[in-house]
Amino acid sequence: MTGTVRGDDGIERCPWGDAPDDLRRYHDEEWGRPLRGDAAVFERLSLEGFQSGLSWLTILRKREAFRAAFEGFDIEAIAAYDESDVERLLRDAGIVRHRGKIEAVIANARVLRDWQRAEGEGVLDARVWACAVPDRPRPVAMAEVPATSPEATTLSRDLKRRGWRFLGPTTAYAALQAIGVVDDHLAACRGGR
Repeated sequence: MTGTVRGDDGIERCPWGDAPDDLRRYHDEEWGRPLRGDAAVFERLSLEGFQSGLSWLTILRKREAFRAAFEGFDIEAIAAYDESDVERLLRDAGIVRHRGKIEAVIANARVLRDWQRAEGEGVLDARVWACAVPDRPRPVAMAEVPATSPEATTLSRDLKRRGWRFLGPTTAYAALQAIGVVDDHLAACRGGR
């Protein structure tokens, strides 16, 4: 499948976003739509980190459990987590129980908290949205959708220099797509519009 697919509702969509229903809703209502604010961007970067090596559908179906386990991705709350919180999260069957990914979210919250204290609210949002490429044409076929971009590579490097973990260029690019910084809905896709 290189182009869009017509769903049973008659709407043309990116092929990955037609089924099952929860993935279709995510494709149509969230993916590629502008998401703003440090907390929202932090949540998406965290979930993309958890997705690494897994399907997005797995993470999507566990998203509410992630939100409950990580206190709604409250940056200050997570930055205060200690080893007992790591152990609590490792016992939570509702989320992906990967020590490295859990510890990365906590470390990243601390990085972001300190960054916000130094430069103010909105620093992560501004950095991520600086990756936007205006007037970039939407891809026609899935083969035209890259796995990463120079902007994602730079974002990954910049955040890693600050101490961010579990964010390589491919994960960064997936986040840029999801957050709407990059519009990789296929040109004929109507589901996400």
